[in-house]
Amino acid sequence: MDNLAHALVGAALGRAVADRHVPRAATIGIIAANAPDWTELFLGWPKWTRADFLLMHRGITHSLIGALVETIALTLIVGGAWRAVRRWRDIPVPPWRWLAACIGVCVLSHLYMDWQGSYGWRPFLPWLDRWYYLDWVAIVDPFFWLVPLMALAWGMERNWKPLAGMLAVGGPFTFFIIRAGDLVAPWVLVVYTLLCVIAGVGWTRYWFGPVARRRAATLALLVLAGYALAQGVVAGNRKHHIQQIAQRRFGSEATSAALTEVGRPFTWEAIYAGLDTVAGDDWQMPRHLHDRRVLKALDTPAGRAMAHFARFLTAEVDTAEKTIYLRDARYAREGRDGWALVRVRMD
Repeated sequence: MDNLAHALVGAALGRAVADRHVPRAATIGIIAANAPDWTELFLGWPKWTRADFLLMHRGITHSLIGALVETIALTLIVGGAWRAVRRWRDIPVPPWRWLAACIGVCVLSHLYMDWQGSYGWRPFLPWLDRWYYLDWVAIVDPFFWLVPLMALAWGMERNWKPLAGMLAVGGPFTFFIIRAGDLVAPWVLVVYTLLCVIAGVGWTRYWFGPVARRRAATLALLVLAGYALAQGVVAGNRKHHIQQIAQRRFGSEATSAALTEVGRPFTWEAIYAGLDTVAGDDWQMPRHLHDRRVLKALDTPAGRAMAHFARFLTAEVDTAEKTIYLRDARYAREGRDGWALVRVRMD
């Protein structure tokens, strides 16, 4: 999911898990929850080529072994820094076990939130390079912003500084949702507005506050877990129906997916695939994967990267330009540019 969602959920997790034992647990949660992404800087991002991005993003830093290394490293860095600062300032130092628990849970939250979408996750790198997809929640979901933000706001002191901070975070994405227009389902706007009203009432009436902020964070996380699980239940039925249609169209060997739709929770885009064709409900495109020129293109570094990443691989042969265009039909169905498309020049 997007990094704002990771940060807000990480802050709520840090507060719910370790607020009594770890100072600044929410802040640590923000850093740890985004660790699988910012540690990609050490692998050479943002200087990656497009093929490098397809091959390496959500790679080893997003694997289970990567999460273990990130948890250990962050625990040692944060815990060591705290103990170093204590030499000059009299500050409480968190126990190692609670600091490790806070960081570990938040790092794992990133992996889970990525897994629940349609982009995919490779948990068993470097031993197994297979992608896994839950197809539950879209890569951007406004409720994964608003619900944890509400809980974090309710757990703060009632003065203008924390309120200004919450408004500085919540204002831009609220403006974005309103401006999105038809991209957002009408019911989402209604529920979002209702939650904003509840957030305001809870703030002014002091439903929680600093003493009960762990309880507020835990409540928000339970709401998000129930929301994701509900989408998972509906997605399971939807995927079964889509697979039945795929088999009727392309035979028993057909594959399919229910792709999450940004701004429209509980709805999924159907995609069906046979050996020679990938299709949706109102479109279809040939795959050309048995063309000898395509097979040769797939044996290049860029071709191998796309073949590894693509869930629904297609190819276009342009003899005039002497170029093979390799696409993932999830994200690139037309045009000659885009992040889910690579070009391979023919000899």
